[in-house]
Amino acid sequence: MADLIQTTEIAGGSVYGVKQVQYTVDNETGKDYAAALAVASFKEAVAIEASAAASSEVVRQRQRKVSDLGDVLSVLATAIASMDPKSNNPDKTSSTTSALYNAALTTAKYGISLNVSSNSSQGVANITYRNATNAQNDIQYALDVEDNELQQDMVSLQSLVSKRDNAFSMASKIIKKSANAASNTISNIGN
Repeated sequence: MADLIQTTEIAGGSVYGVKQVQYTVDNETGKDYAAALAVASFKEAVAIEASAAASSEVVRQRQRKVSDLGDVLSVLATAIASMDPKSNNPDKTSSTTSALYNAALTTAKYGISLNVSSNSSQGVANITYRNATNAQNDIQYALDVEDNELQQDMVSLQSLVSKRDNAFSMASKIIKKSANAASNTISNIGN
């Protein structure tokens, strides 16, 4: 802030013994106190806006991951439903589908392995009951962690938006008070 606003004493200027100063705001000389405060408030609001934009992108990425993992859970549930319900064999396999192949690709980008048997040339895969239930647990855990992180990021984003709004409001109030002070001074001099 020291580089943003600097004071310069007005030579020979004093009112009732109080030395008068002018402000250099963002390398522009001759500004008054209200202009200095308004620029500082607007700079703060712009800086907060930049942080909010970055935080918003993090929230979007987390929402995408939560959605993707939710879709994978749905595919796994469908795969388990396609297995022989009468068999207690943990190595029974699901139907071979492209949805399962795509789910394996999706989880791989998030560092989770589905352990599917796939045919990449045809873009299809199947999964054993054991691997499907293990994958469900892993994905549910990842979803819980990601959901908690998403909630925290959303609270942070909400806080940044509130701070930004307050900074803009403060700048607006300063400008209004300065205009009112100037108007009252002119009005008082005229009387």
